[in-house]
Amino acid sequence: MVEASPKVVVVVPTYNERENLPILAGLLEELKLENLHLLVVDDNSPDGTGALADGLAAERPENVSVLHRTEKDGLGRAYIAGMSKALENGADIVVQMDADLSHPASVVPIMIETLVTRSDAAVVLGSRYVPGGSTASEWPWHRKALSAWANFYVNTLLRLKVKDATAGFKAWRADTLRAIDLPSINSNGYSFQVEMNYRVVRRGMRIVEVPIRFEERAEGVSKMSMAVQIESALAPWKLLFSRSGK
Repeated sequence: MVEASPKVVVVVPTYNERENLPILAGLLEELKLENLHLLVVDDNSPDGTGALADGLAAERPENVSVLHRTEKDGLGRAYIAGMSKALENGADIVVQMDADLSHPASVVPIMIETLVTRSDAAVVLGSRYVPGGSTASEWPWHRKALSAWANFYVNTLLRLKVKDATAGFKAWRADTLRAIDLPSINSNGYSFQVEMNYRVVRRGMRIVEVPIRFEERAEGVSKMSMAVQIESALAPWKLLFSRSGK
């Protein structure tokens, strides 16, 4: 008897990603992975990304679906909504990745294979800072320095013991998402990534890293505002001195 392939749902939050979304959908389709589904979570994008996503879903109803949200209230909220929907729809593995093409779709099969073949992996993280990983050559030195400092800062406070603690490209076991009590995640913005990792580590589960090359976004505007940066800086302290990480 041939074992069925796990159902994999790739959750991609969007806000004004009209140029990038069709490219990403095409890259995922080119992987030719059995039982791979794309779930677009659109936050009422004024540039028409949501309507474009509906068009993709109409063309490929078996592989693409859209979750429309009425307001833009942060990356973390969008991911939680999408991941929760994926679990409701029977996903065995949930992949989270950005719509801006900074995460290489070509690594998705490696992440899935690692998760399937390594029983000790609760989540597989696409890492810029393990051997073989790298960041975009367009990044200026101060951005690279800020990223390196953020990882050092988070790991020092929370003892996550991962090289890329702030990464947002991950493949999750469905059981891991249930174990960390996904609906109760408090953080938003990019600190959402840190809280998710913290909950995994606090429960004695393992984060496995695989190398990726992180690219600069191809089109559109970065969502990294000063408010998001401040929230990210405060998040580790909130996790240490609250019950949210338990």
